[in-house]
Amino acid sequence: MSLFRLLLLSPLLLLIGCAHTDGDLKLTTELGTAPTNGLRTAPPVSQEALQPRPVPPPVVKDDVSPIPTIDLTTQPDDLWQRMRNGFSMPDLDSPLVADRQAWYLNRPDLLKRIFERSRRYLYHIVVELEKRGMPTELALLPVVESSFNPLAYSSARALGMWQFIPSTGKTYKLQQNAWFDERRDIVASTSAALDYLQTIYEMHGDWHLALASYNWGENAVGRAVAKNQAKGLPTDYRSLKMPAETAYYVPKLQAIKNIVAEPQLFGIALDPIPNRPYFATVERNGRMDIALAAQLAEISVEEFIALNPAYSRPVMPSAADNPLVLPAEKLQTYLDNLEEHEAQDKPLTAWLTHTLKKGEKLETVAKRHGINLARLKQLNGINARTRVGPGFALLVPGKDAIGQDSIAARLPQTPASPPRATKWKKGKTAGKSTSRSKKGAAKAKIRKPAPKPKKR
Repeated sequence: MSLFRLLLLSPLLLLIGCAHTDGDLKLTTELGTAPTNGLRTAPPVSQEALQPRPVPPPVVKDDVSPIPTIDLTTQPDDLWQRMRNGFSMPDLDSPLVADRQAWYLNRPDLLKRIFERSRRYLYHIVVELEKRGMPTELALLPVVESSFNPLAYSSARALGMWQFIPSTGKTYKLQQNAWFDERRDIVASTSAALDYLQTIYEMHGDWHLALASYNWGENAVGRAVAKNQAKGLPTDYRSLKMPAETAYYVPKLQAIKNIVAEPQLFGIALDPIPNRPYFATVERNGRMDIALAAQLAEISVEEFIALNPAYSRPVMPSAADNPLVLPAEKLQTYLDNLEEHEAQDKPLTAWLTHTLKKGEKLETVAKRHGINLARLKQLNGINARTRVGPGFALLVPGKDAIGQDSIAARLPQTPASPPRATKWKKGKTAGKSTSRSKKGAAKAKIRKPAPKPKKR
């Protein structure tokens, strides 16, 4: 081809090439790709994809086991655990605590009897402590005082589960007469004891000193504190000079607390106590025989007296307005049987009152009512110190009296003379111990009366 013809065809070839290129671009745009010199290019990237992605924090693995928690919003099934949840008294760090722990742990049968006896009363005490915001380990104080025996009687004439002497009992409105003694009453004595403990805690501002006061007397503790203050010495429980019994008193409670807190640590098996009321109360109108009340509740006389230990006679007098204390599961049984009993117009007492006439002898009265003289005296609490003369009111059985002999043998009696006190020694049971003498009385030392309780 000539050069001239080639020059004429060049513009035409150039136009044809451009047309092919536009077509390729249009096609590749529709397909999402745009070839460039035979190479493929990536699709366009959005602005969102260009933003930096957050880097997740590193995961730290903790091999330590979680700390166990206590759910205080739901009450446990076991009363022991409920009590443990309320432990709030400072622990006492003293070698005497280990000494008392060993003493109790070497007597597993004694511990078992005490804890078994406590089953009737612990729920009520724990609930009362919680109402007042008091440490629940105080519910274990009757272990130290009386081994949870509401009939315990000491050399200082201290009586009942909480061991009140007569004067302190009167200060705290516990009635005491020949018919009944509220120092033995479960409900009344517990209320009085907690009032007393609150009073002496407010006095000292320290639970260990309050407990020392409960045992030794708040005035004695106050003097011991003042003496240490004057010498510039510490005034805590361990630093005070006090009798041996008081020095071991709080350690005994701490030892029992430790055993209850972790019984498995000491090889002790605590039988669970249901976290529900053991007993209920019901009002009583007028005189009623103890044996009849037990019969209507369909429980034994022993169980009735264990819950109503204040009464000293076979008849509960109308003057004592204390409610009856019955097993919670027997309350409705008692009410149903009482309604049926009254519907039949039967009396609530079959015992009679005989007033001694001038010149009349007890032997004569006993013979007339078919009872021996010793039993007549026992039923009326007559001892060597009782003045018996004209006008003296005697309780004698009527023809329908139930189990007069058996009831007389089981009724709580307060001896004319308290048992002889024994000197407390290290390693021995405290003077106010729960060991019984031949006369059946626990031994204890004198506790001075408390001041009048504050109005609450």
